[in-house]
Amino acid sequence: MSFTVRAVQTIEDVPTTAWNRCANPAGRPSNPFVDHAFLLALEKSGSVTARTGWQPFHVVLEAAGEICGAMPAYLKNHSRGEYVFDQSWAEAYQRAGGRYYPKLQSSVPFTPVTGPRLLTPDGADAPDRKRALLTGATHVAEQLGVSSLHLTFLECAECELATELGLLQRMDQQFHFVNEGYGAFDDFLAELASKKRKNVKRERRDALANGIDVEWVTGSDLAERHWDAFFEFYMDTGNRKWGSPYLNRQFFSLIGEAMPERILLVLARRAGRYVAGALNFIGSEALYGRNWGAIEDHPFLHFELCYYQAIDFAIARKLARVEAGAQGAHKIARGYVPAPTYSAHWIRDSGFRSAVARYLKEETRQVKAEIDYLAEHAPFRAAD
Repeated sequence: MSFTVRAVQTIEDVPTTAWNRCANPAGRPSNPFVDHAFLLALEKSGSVTARTGWQPFHVVLEAAGEICGAMPAYLKNHSRGEYVFDQSWAEAYQRAGGRYYPKLQSSVPFTPVTGPRLLTPDGADAPDRKRALLTGATHVAEQLGVSSLHLTFLECAECELATELGLLQRMDQQFHFVNEGYGAFDDFLAELASKKRKNVKRERRDALANGIDVEWVTGSDLAERHWDAFFEFYMDTGNRKWGSPYLNRQFFSLIGEAMPERILLVLARRAGRYVAGALNFIGSEALYGRNWGAIEDHPFLHFELCYYQAIDFAIARKLARVEAGAQGAHKIARGYVPAPTYSAHWIRDSGFRSAVARYLKEETRQVKAEIDYLAEHAPFRAAD
């Protein structure tokens, strides 16, 4: 089959049904972050634009006049909001006289969640479409004259395919809760070592000790008042961590309208008003923790809303896992275990590519050793 590749500068140029047929086809585990509605909300709200350094430049694969593949992509003039850190690469290349930015980034902005990046419907020729899509994306990068193409938080199989096509593979780790068929939170607690179990119980008790109630809000129950409260929490955290929060208020209204059944807000209320909250997205197999914030400081409330309530929800919904975001070895003591993440990188300059390849070889060795070490210190009871 003959394929053609083109780039579009807004996802609105791709029909919703055509995009979602590639991104979340029937019979495959769904990922809310590659859904047309989520990516469109980022663009329509102005959170993702050339002005913010995230210029949409999505790659579309066609055959016989029909869209048969897509890759979310953005022209970037910085490395913020990616969670796969390449600033040291940029600095090294610039010291050597090169120009690292702009670069082409295939990712979901501000979202360190593993998912498909080479979006194609299932079928016998799906591997061919993925190869054509990735090869086409590198050609787009060459035509743009950018330094590099980066596919971040992509699935392991896609990363292996990218490696076969000559891209460099990078490995990192996150911490996920794995639902071993638990019927209730107490079943999960029973699997922890005694000291860890006591610590979790104490943290949950202390988190709610000041008259705090916790509420799950999802689906048709989501209202603008919930988003007003959560946005205040989000802005407080964003201003302290990043200086300039990535998402604006309109984004939350747009996703609340477009995909309410795939959203879980965990809100804490004290003395009649909301004081903290955590935003999660619901996939067919996983709950994805994304943002958190608070306007009052209460011990362990962050752990309760982001980690323990997420476990409660995953067990209740029979979801296979909770992915609680980037980094954070402290999650291990709360029942989250290390899991590898992957990215793939095409670099135009052959000399710089060789230098990065040497760096990645050592970095990968260290990441694997750390995953093995942390797995040995999981909080669960020793097997009999």
